[in-house]
Amino acid sequence: MIHLKNSEEIECCRLAADLVSSTLGILAPYVKPGITPLELDRIAEIYIRDMGGIPAFKGLYGFPNTLCISPNDQVVHGIPNNQELCDGDIVSIDCGVKLHDFLGDQAFTFAVGSVSESTTRLLRITRECLDLGIAQAKSGNRIGDISHAIQQHAESAGYGVVRELVGHGLGRQLHEKPEIPNYGKKGHGIRLADGMVLAIEPMINAGTKSIRHEQDGWTVRTADGSLSAHYEHNIVLINGQCTVLTTFRYVDEALRSSKQK
Repeated sequence: MIHLKNSEEIECCRLAADLVSSTLGILAPYVKPGITPLELDRIAEIYIRDMGGIPAFKGLYGFPNTLCISPNDQVVHGIPNNQELCDGDIVSIDCGVKLHDFLGDQAFTFAVGSVSESTTRLLRITRECLDLGIAQAKSGNRIGDISHAIQQHAESAGYGVVRELVGHGLGRQLHEKPEIPNYGKKGHGIRLADGMVLAIEPMINAGTKSIRHEQDGWTVRTADGSLSAHYEHNIVLINGQCTVLTTFRYVDEALRSSKQK
């Protein structure tokens, strides 16, 4: 069942979305060679709790940490550890918060230090996939329109689109109906409606679309060891139009400031 949010619930979703976005912004200056995922996890948890929120991932389905931190060939659900990030790495940081009983959920893939042109292209195309998918979230369209836009852009660039992992509805629960695949056909799927709050999150691999699961029960990697990028926004449909609740503004501003120093 899809729960359509009223104006009060949408405002709660917006507040949670802003907190998760600002958390990623707080982390951005620290994502440098030598930092460990566990250090980033600690910084995020302190900030979220100081802001009156609760880390939404910690304890969910038994996950042990505040953040999912997935470097290089890890697609999603990486468990933070003490292995230092290195120059040339990329790292996807997926963060969830609970605020006033509603959830925010956002991901951003960071370049660590200086990365290659091919890696920069993967990050750019994946972020464009997110923007193109969001552009299809409007009255009269269906979920397949979002999915198709993401798939077409990624595959036209020669990348693999993960099938097994999808976006989702969002609200009082982290994973609500409907699912939002990153592949699909135009005009197919559930029709979009006012009050839907959705997490759209392309997971795009530089190589094969296939994935494999680690023995820890969480970490998902590309099957061929290629790099993977992941970006995520929360959106809501109001009066037939899409409003993006999360923002990358905090991250982008922090990264620009770091470069100027």
